[in-house]
Amino acid sequence: MSSRSLPVPDGLAGERVDAALARLLGVSRTRVADLVAQGAVLVDGRPVGKSDRLPAGAWLEVDTGVLDGPVDVAPPEPVPGMRIVMEDDDVVVVDKPVGVAAHPSPGWTGPTVVGALAAAGHRVSTSGAAERQGVVHRLDVGTSGLMVVAKSERAYTVLKRAFKERTVEKVYHAVVQGHPEPTSGTIDAPIGRHPTQDWKFAVTAAGKPSITHYEVLEMVPAASLVEVHLETGRTHQIRVHMAAVRHPCVGDLTYGADPQLASRLGLTRQWLHAHRLGFDHPVTGERTVLESPYPADLAHAWGLLRET
Repeated sequence: MSSRSLPVPDGLAGERVDAALARLLGVSRTRVADLVAQGAVLVDGRPVGKSDRLPAGAWLEVDTGVLDGPVDVAPPEPVPGMRIVMEDDDVVVVDKPVGVAAHPSPGWTGPTVVGALAAAGHRVSTSGAAERQGVVHRLDVGTSGLMVVAKSERAYTVLKRAFKERTVEKVYHAVVQGHPEPTSGTIDAPIGRHPTQDWKFAVTAAGKPSITHYEVLEMVPAASLVEVHLETGRTHQIRVHMAAVRHPCVGDLTYGADPQLASRLGLTRQWLHAHRLGFDHPVTGERTVLESPYPADLAHAWGLLRET
């Protein structure tokens, strides 16, 4: 690895350059400081300082070739704050914190659910591609909440089919800007890569069918708490659909949220949480429904909004 060029990952937006790149590259902050000092870290084409903050939606370029020797990638480690909600011989359900990817992927070498489970000694299914064994669905790096991973081969097959046939209940809570009208409805609009910014997604005629059902649970002067049920599972689906109807998730600067409001609330990511997950157990057939409370950053932001 001599260089990397990628959009600032959602889970790293707002973080210090040294802390963010240490996670992204799997190296120490001291090594990142060396990169920065030699002008090897650019954001939107301009050199940055190690204490600068990575802006959401910016383009990040890192030239690691200026360092002597190989870049050491840290082995998988348990992820602080990742909680096991349920586990048996066939499935494990985790409450994923923000800043953690479902599995390794190009451009991301930070913490992952797969790596954390392996490091903690949890055996998972060997089905699926090598880097995402056991993974039957994903959450964005910048989205927290419930995620199920298959442990047995039978569970992997059954759960993959259940997600494809849309028998899994995926319920998210989002705080969006303004007041959606009507207060409940369905957004049926295809989603594909953004035509000019390939790290984003957008409603586009050439996109894949995407269906989002929403219901407003509570309104405050500046925002609304919305419950969202997904029929499909496109990348950034809720974020794209809510932005398309002019109600972006609070804190989601990539999709047009108000940066001043996000700053006032202390948010460095979108207000979006995988709150409830329901599925038929792949072996027993018993219906399993689990819920996750709001993490501290989202609960704090919603509390501030309710006080205004």
